Amino acid sequence: MKYRRRTEVNYWMSYADLMSAMLMVFALLLTFVILDYRELLEEKEKKIEQVVSVKSEIIRALTEAFKQSNMTIEIDQQTGAIRFPGSILFESDSAEISPEGKKFLQQFIPKYMGILLQDRFQNEISSIIIEGHTDRNGTYMYNMSLSQRRAYAVLEYIYSKEFPNFKERELSKKYITANGRSFSSPLTDENGKYDPDRSRRVEFLFRLKDDEAIKAIEKLVNE
Repeated sequence: MKYRRRTEVNYWMSYADLMSAMLMVFALLLTFVILDYRELLEEKEKKIEQVVSVKSEIIRALTEAFKQSNMTIEIDQQTGAIRFPGSILFESDSAEISPEGKKFLQQFIPKYMGILLQDRFQNEISSIIIEGHTDRNGTYMYNMSLSQRRAYAVLEYIYSKEFPNFKERELSKKYITANGRSFSSPLTDENGKYDPDRSRRVEFLFRLKDDEAIKAIEKLVNE
C-alpha cells in the first residue's frame, strides 16, 4: 500500500513538473513573439515616418515654388494635391482648353514636374495624376464624361507639339495618367457649405510608391 501511494505521489509530481516546464516554455515563446511583434511595429512605424517625411518635403517644395507666383492655385497641405479652378482652363460645359489655360499650363507644368521628378524624389514617386472634377449640374454620367475629357485634354496638350519642351518631358510619361471624377469629390467654402465654383476644377496629384503599404501598416498599428 505504501509503495502504491509513493508511486501515485511520484506520478503526480512528475505530471506537475511536466506542466510547469510546458508553461515555462509557453511563457518564453510568448515573450519572444511579443518582442518580435514590437520590433515589427517599430520598423513599420519607422517606415511610416520616412514616407510621411518625404511627402512633407515634397509639399514644402511645391508650396515654396508656387508661393511667389501669380498663379491661381491651391495646395492641399495634407495630400500635396494642387487645385486650380476649371474656369482657368475651360469654358463652361467645354473640354477645349482656352488660350489663357494654355498659358497657365505652360507656366505650371515645367515647374511642377521639375520638383516631383528631381533626383531627390524621383525614385519615391509612383504616379502623377491629372484629375477632372465638376459641379453637381447635370447627371453623374454626363459629368463623368466631361471630367474625363477635360483631364485627357490637359494630358494631350502637355505632350503636344504646341507645348514648349521641358526637361522632364520624356521621363514624366512613365508616371503621368489622367482620369475624371464627375462630381464625386465636391469642395466646400470657408463655412463648410458646398461650393460649386471650387468644385469645378482640375487637380494634379502625386502618389508615393509606399502609399498603399503605409495605409495597411497604419491600420495594423492602430488596431
